[in-house]
Amino acid sequence: MLDNLASSTTELREGSTELRESVTELRESVTELRNGFSDVREGMADMRESIGEIRDSVDGLRITSQALLQVAAQNQVRMDRFDEEMTLVKQRQSESDQRFNILLEEVRFLIRGKTDD
Repeated sequence: MLDNLASSTTELREGSTELRESVTELRESVTELRNGFSDVREGMADMRESIGEIRDSVDGLRITSQALLQVAAQNQVRMDRFDEEMTLVKQRQSESDQRFNILLEEVRFLIRGKTDD
């Protein structure tokens, strides 16, 4: 009986030692998990910061593109006005050329009339 009790005590000690080792391993695993979670939290914080910076950049690009579109629209309006003014200038020039040609023909006619006298 004493031998059985001694054997059981030895088994209990071995089981207790194994249990302590398991608890130590579990504690190490929990510590590793905590460190991993901490790293994940830091990574998430960095990602949030990066996302904020990206949003700011996108907002800046949006504002810049809207300003460029406004400038382009204004330039288009100016170019359209310029084209209209050039068309009017060409029409006036054509009309002036026609009047000049008529006057030139009249002067030639008058000169021919005087040379006939």
